[in-house]
Amino acid sequence: MPGIDECLLEAMRLPGAKGASLVDWTSGLALGTVGEFPGGDHEAAAAEAAEVARLAAEQRAFAPETEQGGEDTAGPPVEDLIISNRDSYHLLRFLRTSFDSSVFLHVWLGRAEGNLALARIRLGEMAGRLELG
Repeated sequence: MPGIDECLLEAMRLPGAKGASLVDWTSGLALGTVGEFPGGDHEAAAAEAAEVARLAAEQRAFAPETEQGGEDTAGPPVEDLIISNRDSYHLLRFLRTSFDSSVFLHVWLGRAEGNLALARIRLGEMAGRLELG
């Protein structure tokens, strides 16, 4: 299973990827970063993304109506968030772990080169393989 660095480098191979990070949404700290981020400050970008992630993750309005077949309900009720602006996409993918996870992958994609659907699929795959220990 890949670690943080390998996962972030894999995220940077997505079409249009400008930057990627693994962020703890309770503290706003970046656990790992690669590439660029708006404003050039990875830590500020991580803290701002964490604030948005925390707002979505803590809202019952976004929880699934029912949990099917006894699924594990640990972790946030949200799978991912997509934020778009005129020239880019920010994709935040929440991770489920064996411990009380508050971590998400954040990928910044250029809108002209990026493929949002592909990025969402690949981030889901990466999140399933990422080993945090």
